Amino acid sequence: MSTPVLALTMGDAAGIGPEITAKTMLLHPELREQATVIVIGDADAMRGGASNAGLDPATVRVIAEPAEATNDPNTIEVLQTGQSLKHVPLGEIHPDAGDGSYRYVVEACTLAKAGEIDGIVTAPLNKAAMHAGGHMYPGHTELLAEQFGVENFSLVLSAGDLYLFHLTTHVSLRQAIEDLTRERTDNVIELVAAFSRAMGKPDEAIAVTGLNPHAGENRLFGDEDADILQPAVEAARERGLNVHGPLPADAVIPQAVKGKWNMLVVCYHDQGHAPFKAVYGDDGVNITVGLPVVRVSVDHGTAFDIAGQGIAREASLVLAAERAAKLSLGWGEVWEAAQAKAR
Repeated sequence: MSTPVLALTMGDAAGIGPEITAKTMLLHPELREQATVIVIGDADAMRGGASNAGLDPATVRVIAEPAEATNDPNTIEVLQTGQSLKHVPLGEIHPDAGDGSYRYVVEACTLAKAGEIDGIVTAPLNKAAMHAGGHMYPGHTELLAEQFGVENFSLVLSAGDLYLFHLTTHVSLRQAIEDLTRERTDNVIELVAAFSRAMGKPDEAIAVTGLNPHAGENRLFGDEDADILQPAVEAARERGLNVHGPLPADAVIPQAVKGKWNMLVVCYHDQGHAPFKAVYGDDGVNITVGLPVVRVSVDHGTAFDIAGQGIAREASLVLAAERAAKLSLGWGEVWEAAQAKAR
């Protein structure tokens, strides 16, 4: 099969994105054997990122389109998108940096729609900066979903064979409870099943975590588990899916870490993110399932506190690029399966 072309969006110019992107591009030549990687961002910010990482800023080369990429492991090939961000100070929220991080993602989506790239890899953006730049999205996931016109999608944290699908993500805990509906639960369970089928595991067991302590303890600690999650699980089982739950999160997530479950559905952001990051750290990535093109991201933020110091770790971004390269070749099957009607 042909080598995929990946667009790596630089993220927020004021954060660690340019630095970890430079390290990924220049310190990991093995990545170029798996994919052709181009950076979508700002050439001046990338030169700064390379310098901060102790690398040669002269390796940055501006290209006009993905077809011009040579994939030389000694270069950082950048598709310049918008104005230079050389004036943006490191470690501070800046509207121009926020606007830039938004535009890089939009450009990657445009290239994907045109068939010029096969996958998207995203360095971290800063939500407050993006809002300051006039783009009111909760995060990458929602922006990508809008760009591709999809409504059924999920943020998925992954490490190895473990995948944590989220019913809700970047909203307050109060809003997450309101957003936890039977329809949303049905849709995400179907996404998990579709993803599993496309990965060649149609009978993979799916665990749904409870919202409340002890999954509600027979309504002692809330009614959502019994009124929303349980009916969705039962309906999915009637459709022939191997779904279990709702199960107490404090029991099922440790079981998943130990290998009992590979596919989990969690209810809200911190229910999935906190234990995942505590266990896996740089060994984890963020995948968006439900898009027509694969998108994989780091599982950390912009780290303004260490921007420009040359100490940011690129391990998660390298892993994201490797995972995107691997998944992109068969993502068409994932997309088709995700669009299938509930069975």
